[in-house]
Amino acid sequence: MSVESAEVPAPRRERRRRGAAESLGSIVLIFESVVVFLGGLVVFGLKALPEPIAPWWGVVGGIVLAIAMIAVSGMLRHRWAIAVGWALQVVVALAAFVVPAFLIVALIFGGMWAYATIKGASLDARNARLAQDPGIPNGD
Repeated sequence: MSVESAEVPAPRRERRRRGAAESLGSIVLIFESVVVFLGGLVVFGLKALPEPIAPWWGVVGGIVLAIAMIAVSGMLRHRWAIAVGWALQVVVALAAFVVPAFLIVALIFGGMWAYATIKGASLDARNARLAQDPGIPNGD
């Protein structure tokens, strides 16, 4: 067995650094997707949709909205994905017309989404400033 036959592992590629808005936003959307899916089951179980619409559409709507939230959580590095996240929050708020309890979900997760996007962007801007000028004291 020669030394040349030993395999040298390829160097690992450095992971892309995620900003605070991206990290916090994806956490909110992933947890919200679970709640939205369960909310779809509630719509089905309560038969809360208007009469001509079959109750199983509640499950379909919950699944589609949950999958959309999971997909958007993976794309939050793009500015347009933040806007799509806001649109998803509006859809959850509109679900309160079907089941009023969704208003509580919309308020809680909407508030968390607002905090994640607004404060996360603020933290990202501060971190970018600190990276450009390391002489800036932390906290200014």
